[in-house]
Amino acid sequence: MDNNQLLLLRQMNNRFAWIIADWVNDSSDSISEEVIRMADPERELPDEVLYQAIMLSSLNLNKEIEDYIYDYYLRESVRKLDILEYLSNPYLNTIKFPKVTLGEWEFTYLKYKPYEAFLRGDIILKEDLREIPTVGFFDKEYRYPAVLQKGREWMAVKPSEIESMKEPLSIVSGKIVTFGLGLGYFTFMASMKENVESITVVERDLDVIRLFEKHILPQFPDKGKIRIVRSDAFAYMDKTMPEEKFDYAFVDLWHDTSDGLSLYLRTKRRESLSPCTKFLYWVEESLLSSYRWTVFENVLKEEFSPDAIKKALSDEGLKKRLQH
Repeated sequence: MDNNQLLLLRQMNNRFAWIIADWVNDSSDSISEEVIRMADPERELPDEVLYQAIMLSSLNLNKEIEDYIYDYYLRESVRKLDILEYLSNPYLNTIKFPKVTLGEWEFTYLKYKPYEAFLRGDIILKEDLREIPTVGFFDKEYRYPAVLQKGREWMAVKPSEIESMKEPLSIVSGKIVTFGLGLGYFTFMASMKENVESITVVERDLDVIRLFEKHILPQFPDKGKIRIVRSDAFAYMDKTMPEEKFDYAFVDLWHDTSDGLSLYLRTKRRESLSPCTKFLYWVEESLLSSYRWTVFENVLKEEFSPDAIKKALSDEGLKKRLQH
């Protein structure tokens, strides 16, 4: 892959990312069961294929770009999800959320309508450096618990949260510290693992801690494993964490990637303070994507062979860069 191909790839990655962002923000409910049935009255094609085709036709792309977007992006991006898989989630089956308000915070339930599009997890990075945002939909209404801050969704246990935490939850064991409390989904799921000894949760917002300790933590089957520390995350990383010697740290300090990159980079610079701890990050693929294209021009200047450039722009190459 030469430099011109990489430049084209960056352009196509960005273009598809904008397509998905615009679709989810502006057109997420434009496909309904009625639209699906009208497109295929005989029910010959799977919903997922119909959904992709209807979505693609609405983008008004020229034929060449349309084929490229479908073959290399859309076909891997959009998935029909099995609602039963999420309804059987242990956290959602255990934790019951009251209708309460504390200060600017409010517990509530939100929902996705049948066939409404939503982001379903972190991006997928392909070997050729294509970045594929992931979109999902259900064929039935799906309700999920959320906390609103001043009427705006601040944290929710929805499919994107569940999917993007599967990998770190499969890895953690022993003594864990997690930064950012939220609704305690990561903490709950980690506490259910037999090989997890303890979980220290670092959270600076007192109202969030009060809501969690009063309404959520008492419902945890293994709440004895959990300790909550009120502190600024970076102050804790600098002063306290090196003495604690945790096995794993899970960092979830950002609302999404728009505010996450700077916080991610600040944390990465502190990993060396706790060399015995393995750091894991929420939506790290998306954060590395933002970083990848930030350093893209510098990598092209520093590396000369196509293989070296591709390696430097891979996730592992970017992580090594951040260690220097």
